[in-house]
Amino acid sequence: MDIRVSTRDVQQFDGDALAVGVFAGEEPHGPAAALDEALVGVIAELHASGEVTGAADEVVLLHTLGKIETARIAIIGLGRREHFTLARVRRASATACRALRKAGAHDVGLALAWADSGLNLAQAARASIEGALLGLYEFTLYQSTPSAHERDGQQQTDEHAGRKHLHSITIIGRGREPALRAAVERGRILAESTNFARDLGNEPPNVLTPCEFAQRASAMAERFGLECEIYGPDWMREQGMGALLGVAQGSHQEPRFILLRYRGGAADEPGLGLVGKGITFDTGGISIKPAAAMDAMKMDMCGGAAVIGAMMAIAQLKPATNVTGIVPTTENMPGGNAYRPGDILRASNGKTIEILTTDAEGRLILADALSYATRLGLTPIIDAATLTGAIVIALGHLRAGLFCNDDTLQRTLMAAAEAAGERIWPMPMDPEYNDLVRSEIADIKQTGTRGGGAIAAAKVLSHFVNNLPWAHLDIAGVTAREKRDAEGDKGATGFGVRTFAELAGILAMRKG
Repeated sequence: MDIRVSTRDVQQFDGDALAVGVFAGEEPHGPAAALDEALVGVIAELHASGEVTGAADEVVLLHTLGKIETARIAIIGLGRREHFTLARVRRASATACRALRKAGAHDVGLALAWADSGLNLAQAARASIEGALLGLYEFTLYQSTPSAHERDGQQQTDEHAGRKHLHSITIIGRGREPALRAAVERGRILAESTNFARDLGNEPPNVLTPCEFAQRASAMAERFGLECEIYGPDWMREQGMGALLGVAQGSHQEPRFILLRYRGGAADEPGLGLVGKGITFDTGGISIKPAAAMDAMKMDMCGGAAVIGAMMAIAQLKPATNVTGIVPTTENMPGGNAYRPGDILRASNGKTIEILTTDAEGRLILADALSYATRLGLTPIIDAATLTGAIVIALGHLRAGLFCNDDTLQRTLMAAAEAAGERIWPMPMDPEYNDLVRSEIADIKQTGTRGGGAIAAAKVLSHFVNNLPWAHLDIAGVTAREKRDAEGDKGATGFGVRTFAELAGILAMRKG
């Protein structure tokens, strides 16, 4: 995909399709008004007749019939001006690009009226390309006629098969062109890294085994200049990772421990630690899940995918800080050698964990990964995991749950998520909740009662961070779309990639 920036008048755009925005309750203005003049009032007429209202997500396509060089125009509803945000820019761009692709356009210009919206121009330009690339994403690798699809850095196109896709997107806006170009490039990096994580999440589990997951991470690291180390079961035994090995022992697939390093700071600085749960398929183990929707458990590695995608973005954005990504990855299967309810496992920091259900395996593999992160001295440490159904009950599918032991880190992470356009919500970690995971026969038990389930899971993890500044994101409710909407296809969302990349940038700026 060719990404361009233009500060020229919208009438001078020479691609085959343009998208312009209209606010609800207002006459067409800005780029829409400029095009209306060239089209002899057709947009104003559509607005007067009620065919163009400016309602959010509205799309009206019209042909220019040779009056200007551009053949098609998409008029995109932006909603009311007072509600116009960067999130709306992303959504409008996604809506426009999907509609114009469906109409057969190839070279699209996006002019969504940022200049008089009150938004920062550079931020809006970045949000526009993010929305476009995230909205255009498709996972069609296993269909017989795949569309243009990015996999492992190799562009695959299949125009002869009849699929429609865009060749170029031009962000058209006012402002200093160098600043707009830098913002659009940042948006491109963040969106493509998110889409890489989505690819990982959407892969079938017979393809994305723990070994393949590690190989994908290694290939990405080689491409973008990251250090990468991949470890197997023998190394895990040397490290005393009994919790991770306990979960892995029911599967024929060997577990892997993925370590990615970006060095942008001082050599003696441990730096930020990002830890992601990498269960490539979760049957629930001996405590097997119901058959309904078990296919979605291929996405139980999306926390790990978010870490790998974030490291891909960080390698390109180059913040002046060190960042280490850690992903423990395994399957959770009910084999003859599987761990059982009633077992006691010992994590690598020496703490013992009483197992009550084998379907709470994520906190076990994270126990060893977080212990390893503390051993490296990483600070702060942030983990992301599709950890509990309880967080979905609490927050639905709009926000991830944030559990944190440090007020400053919590504020910083929430600022990073806000800048990234990803929604999180702080959850309680009162000391009294420690009773939820108190065991009579081990140091802790692996899960608590039904009430406060997401908090109990976070309390388990808190035993493995050695009181270092730490935050846990439970992304179970936001890691996938259940159906196609204006912002993207059904499937993995890549949630967390942009927040983690923003966090690295914020921490780097604070050091400077």
